[in-house]
Amino acid sequence: MDVRAYNREKWDRLVEDGNPWTIPCSPETIADARDGKWSVLLTEQKSVPRDWFAENLHGVDILCLASGGGQQGPILAAAGANVTVFDNSPKQLDQDRMVARREGLVMTTVEGDMRDLSMFSDRSFDLVFNPVSNVFCPQVRPVWSEAFRVLRPGGILMAGFDNPNKFLFDFEQAEKGVFVVKYKLPFDPTGLSDEERHRVFGDDSPLEFSHSLDEQIGGQLEVGFLLTGLYEDQSTDPIGKYMPGYIATRAIKPVE
Repeated sequence: MDVRAYNREKWDRLVEDGNPWTIPCSPETIADARDGKWSVLLTEQKSVPRDWFAENLHGVDILCLASGGGQQGPILAAAGANVTVFDNSPKQLDQDRMVARREGLVMTTVEGDMRDLSMFSDRSFDLVFNPVSNVFCPQVRPVWSEAFRVLRPGGILMAGFDNPNKFLFDFEQAEKGVFVVKYKLPFDPTGLSDEERHRVFGDDSPLEFSHSLDEQIGGQLEVGFLLTGLYEDQSTDPIGKYMPGYIATRAIKPVE
């Protein structure tokens, strides 16, 4: 199946339904960012440490990768960065464009597949900011390879991703607080029957894929990144009571 097209349609629908990750940031948040008081999320709850960023973002070229929705990109732009927001969902990108118009921000928006950044030249960015999103992508290693290519030497990749262990459990039972091991990892929804896939995701949700830590962290190291930071974050779903739901990493492209 064409996962990219399927998930693009579902994310467009989530924008219409007001999913929390599609709601643009407020004018007050942008005003604070312009005043140097800002924070952004790679995961669900814990803000990215400020010392993961340059002290001053003015003139920093940032690619917000699979990061539409009018949230992280406008904040970083208001803090002074040159921001490009890249996303698979046209309506998610509309949210960023809306904030840019409302706040007088200069931002570039590009629609595409996070595995293919061929529209960008080598060494185009100082920072790739990738909040939890490769869960919607069948392969993650091409994402890291492309991120490495478009970063300048000394550039930073910040990425958030799901704890792959959450995909072990029966989804419906987990929502009830009952954790029944059901699925083999890595979890691939395209291998499910149509009936099972509908039971797990329903009609409105995008498909989700688990990726092993070998792919997530090992994959970054394989393409040449050096890991410089890592933290875990809790999720607000039932499984978050028992284990971290997310991992965030900071990695650097070595200077040649």
